[in-house]
Amino acid sequence: MQQQIIQQTESRMKKTVEATSTKLSHVQTGRATPALLDQVSVNYYGSKNPLSQVGTITTPEPRLLVIQPWDKTLITEIEKAIALSDLGFSTNNDGNVIRIQVPELTLERRTELTKVVRKLAEEGKVAIRNIRRDANDAVKKLDGGDSSTGGGKSRGRGGDKRRGRSNADPIQQLTDTYIDKIDELVSAKESELLET
Repeated sequence: MQQQIIQQTESRMKKTVEATSTKLSHVQTGRATPALLDQVSVNYYGSKNPLSQVGTITTPEPRLLVIQPWDKTLITEIEKAIALSDLGFSTNNDGNVIRIQVPELTLERRTELTKVVRKLAEEGKVAIRNIRRDANDAVKKLDGGDSSTGGGKSRGRGGDKRRGRSNADPIQQLTDTYIDKIDELVSAKESELLET
């Protein structure tokens, strides 16, 4: 049963890292990437569709996004959706494709975005710690209650017991592993942001 809790915990932590990675991919770095347009929805025959489902998005140059709609009549709708998004991009179309020149980031903007990246990372880490807490609570219930009660006097203070347990605790090991993964994502994103 404890193994099942550990597997569920790892699955939840993995999903948290994936969600954090997705959020980080939406942070503009001055480099063109189709992920920048993931949040843009286009009105197509009365329903909202993600931009990626109504056209092809490519990056032929480091600062250029090209959108080729599958239906040319959608060009105005796509431009309207991009203008309504909070991305701050201006579009240019030739009747067949839409081009977006991704502006180079100022040093001030890079600093702001670094703070955004760290905030998103901290949210991911908090989520992982909450998953750890839930898993520890589930294990305690399996063990028949709070493991720090009963027999605590013969083993010393609860803090010492917990500290000694942390190296062999699989839940803590998972927590450390997935927090490290978030740190790696942040480090890569910050490097991307600071590139000129």
